[in-house]
Amino acid sequence: MDEKKEKDLAMGDTGDGFFDDAPSFEGENPDNMQKKQNPPYAPIPQRPYKKKEKSIWKILGVISMVAVIFFCGMLTTWLCLDKEIRTLVKVKRVIDKEYYQDISDDDFYRVIFSAINDDLLDPYSKYMTDDEYYAMENNSAGARSDCGVKFSILLKESGQQVMVYRVAENSPAEVAGLQVGDQIVGFGLDEENITYSDDYENGLKPFMASIEDSQPFVFMIKRGDGESFSVQLSKGNYVESYVQYRTNKTSYGFTGDGALTYVEKGKALSCLADDTAYIKLSQFTGNAAVGMDYVMAQFKTDGMKNLVLDLRNNGGGYVEYVQYIARYFCKEAKQGNPVMAIADYGKSQEQYYAGGNVYSDYFAQDSRIVVLADNGTASASESLIGCMLDYNTIEYSDICLAERSGVAKTYGKGIMQTTFYLDMFKKDLIKLTVAELKWPVSGLSIHARGILPEDGTQTVAEHYNIERETENAIALLFS
Repeated sequence: MDEKKEKDLAMGDTGDGFFDDAPSFEGENPDNMQKKQNPPYAPIPQRPYKKKEKSIWKILGVISMVAVIFFCGMLTTWLCLDKEIRTLVKVKRVIDKEYYQDISDDDFYRVIFSAINDDLLDPYSKYMTDDEYYAMENNSAGARSDCGVKFSILLKESGQQVMVYRVAENSPAEVAGLQVGDQIVGFGLDEENITYSDDYENGLKPFMASIEDSQPFVFMIKRGDGESFSVQLSKGNYVESYVQYRTNKTSYGFTGDGALTYVEKGKALSCLADDTAYIKLSQFTGNAAVGMDYVMAQFKTDGMKNLVLDLRNNGGGYVEYVQYIARYFCKEAKQGNPVMAIADYGKSQEQYYAGGNVYSDYFAQDSRIVVLADNGTASASESLIGCMLDYNTIEYSDICLAERSGVAKTYGKGIMQTTFYLDMFKKDLIKLTVAELKWPVSGLSIHARGILPEDGTQTVAEHYNIERETENAIALLFS
């Protein structure tokens, strides 16, 4: 019996058998019908009533059975929970009923999940709502809503100076013309209302926090030993580019809504030799894979031989991006998807492969690749460096570590996370550390250690002007 029919019968549908056993008067005249009219106690009108009564009891029986099954299931589920979970539920019930102040469900569970994130899991694992995950994914992909500038504080005997430490590619700050090494001497909503201050914490920082999206404001800039001048900019939505290409004659980068329009922009890096190019790779996500294809094609078109690969402050990203980009740097790996890294899950291991080996299409046997790194070089960046070391693309002496607060090292993150949805509606999820990453040939793990000067690397002193630091590192590596 199909579902619709069962439903109709249960509702007592008169079109499907409810009066099937009633006598037929077909073919009889009205007189006969009158003669055959039944007395009040005749069974005919009682039969549908009895059948209806029987149906009601059936329905009640089914409902009772469903209720018993439901409550048995609930009881079984409850008993299968850990004792501590049952206690937590009881605690919440008592708090809801007896506590003298109201505590919302959101506040209660926020504390619980904050404890899981902060006290239980490692720093890279986290429970998230879908909104939090969406925001994190947008951030990783380079979607920003700010002006795209980071500052550093230079301490001098005469006081402190607020310096531009980083300008994000494709950001409002880059469009406005801000450059690394610029000194911020003043700020305001317009040129008629400038506050001149070198106090970052009590001056520039709260001012920037007060600026809303698309609201114009002004920086007073001092560049080098020149006179100060004003630069107008605003916060806004943009997609940051993670790849930049430079030679001693020109510079290329990406612009546009998705940071995928390849254009000539920026400053040349005059300290480079004629046969050497510089590539800045800031993250393994966003436009990194496509961007590397563009700049490596530019490298080949320009007839370059050597490469400076800048991974400073590259905090990593996604394994898939490293796999794709590693194919440019697997010098002595055998053809056919060489191993990029090995993930150790404790009870099992999984090999992550590079997307091929195209090293010889771009580099000669005597080409030299050098790497710039610092304590912000982490995770995927360290995996790529390990791949390059294990396949003899570079040696430790080809790595220059920039000091940060007097310490030269890479970050030391050799573990990998995977995100798991907690239900079919994808409203809650948890990102968990699931494996330790090891280098493909040596099996080395640098987790909680990093790459250090004692491994044989070069080191360069920290400079508030990242451009000067770059020039110093390149001079040291090619000396």
